Amino acid sequence: MPKLSRLLLNWYHQHGRTTMPWRNHPDSYAVWVSEIMLQQTRVETVIPYFEKWMKLFPDVKALANASEQDVLNAWEGLGYYSRARNLHKAAKIVVSKINGELPRDLTELRSLPGIGRYTVGAIASMAFGMDEPTLDGNLRRVFARLFDVEEFADSPAGEKILWELAAQNLPK
Repeated sequence: MPKLSRLLLNWYHQHGRTTMPWRNHPDSYAVWVSEIMLQQTRVETVIPYFEKWMKLFPDVKALANASEQDVLNAWEGLGYYSRARNLHKAAKIVVSKINGELPRDLTELRSLPGIGRYTVGAIASMAFGMDEPTLDGNLRRVFARLFDVEEFADSPAGEKILWELAAQNLPK
């Protein structure tokens, strides 16, 4: 394991948050929902929404069968409603075309509405135990500083560098 991975894991074990209802949840649906909710939203804000969501839509089939209005009502207050619409659209695809299970094939997973490179990595690693990198805003800043990346983090060149660093340095 790379030294940086050990250091990050040690820091996490000492300082990481432990009160997140989706943490260590083996269900790919719960991981997916939490990752979409957490985009551009604080953890403290997401927790009650996640808990309510999982009661209303406990699995991908329940979400797919819900009306768009029910989905939007459950999302109300989280903002960026396209995230909820994409979750709903993707759930319908998963139920109708993929036997109701999120695909383990990363290309197929990424083809679902609202699932990009970060979310693919998060679902693959947390729900399926795959060694896939993830690179969120926090990791971008950490890696850009640690490795003195001169390119802007959101430029194509910066993205390429940072994703390579994530693939090489994140814990398996």
